Amino acid sequence: MSQLQSAFKEPGHTALIPYVTAGYPSIETTLEIVPRLAENGCDLVELGIPFSDPMADGATIQKASFHALKNGVTPHKCLEIAEQLSHKVDIPMVFMTYFNPVYRYGLEEFCRDCNTSGVSGLIIPDLPPEEGLELEATTQKQGLDLIYLLAPTSTEARIKLVAQRSRGFIYLVSVSGVTGARNNLPVELGAFVSRVRESASQPLCVGFGISTPEQAKEIAAMADGVIIGSRIIQLMEADKSMIAAADFAREIRKALDQP
Repeated sequence: MSQLQSAFKEPGHTALIPYVTAGYPSIETTLEIVPRLAENGCDLVELGIPFSDPMADGATIQKASFHALKNGVTPHKCLEIAEQLSHKVDIPMVFMTYFNPVYRYGLEEFCRDCNTSGVSGLIIPDLPPEEGLELEATTQKQGLDLIYLLAPTSTEARIKLVAQRSRGFIYLVSVSGVTGARNNLPVELGAFVSRVRESASQPLCVGFGISTPEQAKEIAAMADGVIIGSRIIQLMEADKSMIAAADFAREIRKALDQP
């Protein structure tokens, strides 16, 4: 069992997966918020490596990446942050990034350094499985999970391919488009999750647009994990003490645990 799969092993438990941009608004904030989120019921955390062209991210995460880059946050810095966090939290960590920074770093070197820094997996939105074989082999050598994404527009052939190749879990994008808090979940989300479930044995985690406990509870009825990013970053911006973000995670956890 991979470290990521351990977050889903308890029957009936929906994993809560927050996303934070590493180094935003500061490295110190990242080192503070991740343990706070873990203490308040999060099972796994996504650390975003800031990138200059984050095509899958909406305005909130784009702004966070821009400021983190201005602060000098690099993939090397993100690895240092992960290594420090690995001594503070017991929950698994994954990097969410784009292929260009990984390629420039070097596939072998990046995966090796992820392993030694306590990172358990990679999510790379712009890497389709058709182009991922080399990185898959490299991640597997280092004991990392390469997690692929599916969208509501994914064909049956793409769903089956991702079901064969994604490790740890499958990231289901709730809407076609970019990340960002939204008022309502798409009405066709349940059918999309069911369609993937027919082909996949991995845990299915839904992200993009989830911003309330009510939405999280809806998703818990159909999926194995809930991914929340933009709303957490908004709360971190509004309350520098991190209390609001930690309280929000606790509210989501409570909603997910309600029968």
